[in-house]
Amino acid sequence: MIRVVVIDDHDVVRKGVIAYLSTEEDLDIVGEASSGYEGATLVKEKKPDVVLMDLIMENGTGIEATEEIMKTESCKIIILTSYYDDEKVFPALEAGAFSYMLKTSSADEIAEAIRKAARGQNVIEPKVATKMMTRFRQDRKPHEELTKRELEVLKCVGEGMTNQEISDALYIGVKTVKTHVSNILSKLEVQDRTQAAVYAHRNGLLKN
Repeated sequence: MIRVVVIDDHDVVRKGVIAYLSTEEDLDIVGEASSGYEGATLVKEKKPDVVLMDLIMENGTGIEATEEIMKTESCKIIILTSYYDDEKVFPALEAGAFSYMLKTSSADEIAEAIRKAARGQNVIEPKVATKMMTRFRQDRKPHEELTKRELEVLKCVGEGMTNQEISDALYIGVKTVKTHVSNILSKLEVQDRTQAAVYAHRNGLLKN
Protein backbone atom coordinates (compact mmCIF):
# COMPACT_ATOMS: atom_id res chain seq x y z
CA MET A 1 0.00 0.00 0.00
CA ILE A 2 1.15 3.51 -0.83
CA ARG A 3 0.48 5.88 2.05
CA VAL A 4 -0.84 9.25 0.87
CA VAL A 5 -1.60 12.62 2.47
CA VAL A 6 -3.68 15.22 0.60
CA ILE A 7 -3.18 18.92 1.38
CA ASP A 8 -5.55 21.44 -0.22
CA ASP A 9 -7.57 24.31 1.22
CA HIS A 10 -10.46 23.82 -1.22
CA ASP A 11 -12.73 21.31 0.48
CA VAL A 12 -14.48 20.26 -2.72
CA VAL A 13 -11.21 19.57 -4.51
CA ARG A 14 -9.63 17.81 -1.54
CA LYS A 15 -12.66 15.66 -0.80
CA GLY A 16 -13.12 14.84 -4.48
CA VAL A 17 -9.51 13.72 -4.89
CA ILE A 18 -9.69 11.66 -1.71
CA ALA A 19 -12.98 10.06 -2.74
CA TYR A 20 -11.46 8.81 -5.97
CA LEU A 21 -8.10 7.76 -4.57
CA SER A 22 -9.83 5.82 -1.82
CA THR A 23 -11.28 3.51 -4.46
CA GLU A 24 -7.79 2.48 -5.58
CA GLU A 25 -6.76 -0.73 -3.82
CA ASP A 26 -3.06 0.15 -3.65
CA LEU A 27 -3.52 3.67 -2.26
CA ASP A 28 -4.09 4.36 1.44
CA ILE A 29 -5.18 7.91 2.34
CA VAL A 30 -3.69 8.34 5.80
CA GLY A 31 -4.54 12.01 6.29
CA GLU A 32 -5.75 15.31 4.87
CA ALA A 33 -5.13 18.97 5.68
CA SER A 34 -6.50 22.33 4.56
CA SER A 35 -3.42 24.51 5.09
CA GLY A 36 0.31 24.38 4.57
CA TYR A 37 1.12 24.63 8.27
CA GLU A 38 -1.36 21.93 9.24
CA GLY A 39 -0.19 19.78 6.34
CA ALA A 40 3.49 19.95 7.28
CA THR A 41 2.65 18.92 10.84
CA LEU A 42 0.42 16.08 9.64
CA VAL A 43 3.06 14.70 7.28
CA LYS A 44 5.64 14.54 10.06
CA GLU A 45 3.10 12.63 12.15
CA LYS A 46 1.75 10.23 9.51
CA LYS A 47 4.98 9.58 7.57
CA PRO A 48 3.31 9.07 4.16
CA ASP A 49 5.08 7.84 1.05
CA VAL A 50 3.54 10.53 -1.16
CA VAL A 51 1.98 13.95 -0.52
CA LEU A 52 -0.43 15.74 -2.85
CA MET A 53 0.21 19.44 -2.22
CA ASP A 54 -1.75 22.50 -3.32
CA LEU A 55 0.29 25.69 -3.73
CA ILE A 56 -1.91 28.65 -2.81
CA MET A 57 -3.35 28.20 0.66
CA GLU A 58 -3.96 30.28 3.74
CA ASN A 59 -1.83 29.71 6.81
CA GLY A 60 1.22 28.43 4.96
CA THR A 61 1.67 28.08 1.21
CA GLY A 62 2.48 24.83 -0.51
CA ILE A 63 6.02 26.04 -1.08
CA GLU A 64 6.52 26.83 2.60
CA ALA A 65 5.03 23.48 3.59
CA THR A 66 7.23 21.65 1.09
CA GLU A 67 10.35 23.32 2.47
CA GLU A 68 9.35 22.44 6.01
CA ILE A 69 8.54 18.83 5.17
CA MET A 70 11.74 18.24 3.22
CA LYS A 71 13.87 19.30 6.18
CA THR A 72 13.12 16.03 7.94
CA GLU A 73 11.01 13.76 5.72
CA SER A 74 11.85 11.60 2.70
CA CYS A 75 8.38 11.41 1.16
CA LYS A 76 7.72 12.43 -2.43
CA ILE A 77 5.71 15.66 -2.80
CA ILE A 78 3.51 16.10 -5.84
CA ILE A 79 2.40 19.67 -6.44
CA LEU A 80 -1.20 19.71 -7.66
CA THR A 81 -2.20 23.24 -8.59
CA SER A 82 -3.87 25.51 -11.12
CA TYR A 83 -0.75 27.64 -11.55
CA TYR A 84 2.25 27.14 -13.79
CA ASP A 85 3.87 30.58 -13.95
CA ASP A 86 7.59 30.90 -13.21
CA GLU A 87 6.96 32.47 -9.79
CA LYS A 88 5.23 29.28 -8.66
CA VAL A 89 6.97 26.51 -10.60
CA PHE A 90 10.63 27.13 -9.83
CA PRO A 91 10.29 27.97 -6.13
CA ALA A 92 8.22 24.80 -5.67
CA LEU A 93 10.81 22.62 -7.39
CA GLU A 94 13.65 24.32 -5.55
CA ALA A 95 11.82 23.69 -2.28
CA GLY A 96 11.95 19.96 -2.99
CA ALA A 97 8.77 19.09 -4.90
CA PHE A 98 9.20 15.79 -6.76
CA SER A 99 6.44 16.16 -9.36
CA TYR A 100 4.37 19.07 -10.68
CA MET A 101 0.84 18.57 -12.01
CA LEU A 102 -2.10 20.79 -12.86
CA LYS A 103 -5.60 20.36 -11.48
CA THR A 104 -6.80 19.83 -15.03
CA SER A 105 -5.21 16.37 -14.77
CA SER A 106 -7.64 13.46 -14.66
CA ALA A 107 -8.16 11.39 -11.54
CA ASP A 108 -6.48 8.45 -13.25
CA GLU A 109 -3.45 10.60 -14.09
CA ILE A 110 -3.15 11.75 -10.47
CA ALA A 111 -3.38 8.18 -9.18
CA GLU A 112 -0.73 7.04 -11.64
CA ALA A 113 1.53 9.97 -10.69
CA ILE A 114 1.30 8.82 -7.06
CA ARG A 115 2.33 5.31 -8.05
CA LYS A 116 5.22 6.61 -10.10
CA ALA A 117 6.37 8.87 -7.27
CA ALA A 118 6.40 5.90 -4.94
CA ARG A 119 8.65 4.14 -7.48
CA GLY A 120 10.93 7.15 -7.72
CA GLN A 121 9.63 8.36 -11.09
CA ASN A 122 8.49 11.95 -11.31
CA VAL A 123 5.74 13.43 -13.48
CA ILE A 124 6.07 16.97 -14.80
CA GLU A 125 3.20 18.77 -16.51
CA PRO A 126 4.30 19.39 -20.16
CA LYS A 127 3.86 23.16 -19.83
CA VAL A 128 6.11 23.08 -16.77
CA ALA A 129 8.63 20.80 -18.47
CA THR A 130 8.93 23.33 -21.30
CA LYS A 131 9.66 26.09 -18.78
CA MET A 132 12.28 23.90 -17.12
CA MET A 133 14.06 23.20 -20.40
CA THR A 134 14.03 26.89 -21.29
CA ARG A 135 15.51 27.81 -17.90
CA PHE A 136 18.10 25.05 -18.25
CA ARG A 137 19.23 26.34 -21.64
CA GLN A 138 19.39 29.90 -20.37
CA ASP A 139 21.49 28.88 -17.37
CA ARG A 140 24.01 26.87 -19.39
CA LYS A 141 26.84 28.63 -21.20
CA PRO A 142 27.72 27.53 -24.76
CA HIS A 143 31.21 26.30 -23.83
CA GLU A 144 29.64 23.83 -21.38
CA GLU A 145 28.48 21.91 -24.46
CA LEU A 146 32.06 21.39 -25.65
CA THR A 147 33.83 18.07 -25.21
CA LYS A 148 37.01 17.95 -23.15
CA ARG A 149 39.14 17.92 -26.33
CA GLU A 150 37.18 20.76 -27.93
CA LEU A 151 37.71 22.82 -24.78
CA GLU A 152 41.44 22.18 -25.00
CA VAL A 153 41.47 23.29 -28.63
CA LEU A 154 39.44 26.40 -27.78
CA LYS A 155 41.98 27.35 -25.13
CA CYS A 156 44.72 27.04 -27.73
CA VAL A 157 42.74 29.14 -30.19
CA GLY A 158 42.34 31.73 -27.47
CA GLU A 159 46.12 31.82 -27.14
CA GLY A 160 46.39 32.64 -30.84
CA MET A 161 47.88 29.29 -31.84
CA THR A 162 47.71 28.09 -35.45
CA ASN A 163 46.25 24.71 -36.39
CA GLN A 164 49.75 23.28 -36.76
CA GLU A 165 50.77 24.61 -33.37
CA ILE A 166 47.65 23.13 -31.79
CA SER A 167 48.39 19.84 -33.56
CA ASP A 168 51.89 19.75 -32.12
CA ALA A 169 50.77 20.79 -28.64
CA LEU A 170 47.92 18.27 -28.33
CA TYR A 171 49.50 15.47 -30.42
CA ILE A 172 46.61 15.27 -32.85
CA GLY A 173 46.46 15.64 -36.64
CA VAL A 174 45.90 19.00 -38.31
CA LYS A 175 42.74 17.66 -39.96
CA THR A 176 41.45 16.67 -36.53
CA VAL A 177 42.23 20.16 -35.24
CA LYS A 178 40.24 21.68 -38.12
CA THR A 179 37.29 19.43 -37.30
CA HIS A 180 37.40 20.44 -33.65
CA VAL A 181 37.61 24.13 -34.56
CA SER A 182 34.60 23.77 -36.87
CA ASN A 183 32.60 22.09 -34.11
CA ILE A 184 33.64 24.79 -31.64
CA LEU A 185 32.51 27.62 -33.91
CA SER A 186 29.18 25.88 -34.40
CA LYS A 187 28.54 25.21 -30.71
CA LEU A 188 29.59 28.70 -29.64
CA GLU A 189 27.60 30.20 -32.52
CA VAL A 190 30.51 32.42 -33.57
CA GLN A 191 31.71 33.20 -37.10
CA ASP A 192 35.47 32.71 -36.93
CA ARG A 193 38.52 31.93 -34.80
CA THR A 194 38.85 35.54 -33.70
CA GLN A 195 35.36 35.55 -32.21
CA ALA A 196 36.10 32.17 -30.59
CA ALA A 197 39.28 33.61 -29.07
CA VAL A 198 37.36 36.61 -27.73
CA TYR A 199 34.79 34.23 -26.22
CA ALA A 200 37.58 32.24 -24.55
CA HIS A 201 39.07 35.43 -23.08
CA ARG A 202 35.74 36.73 -21.80
CA ASN A 203 34.86 33.44 -20.14
CA GLY A 204 38.23 32.85 -18.51
CA LEU A 205 39.00 29.71 -20.51
CA LEU A 206 42.62 30.40 -21.37
CA LYS A 207 45.46 28.24 -20.13
CA ASN A 208 47.16 29.30 -16.94
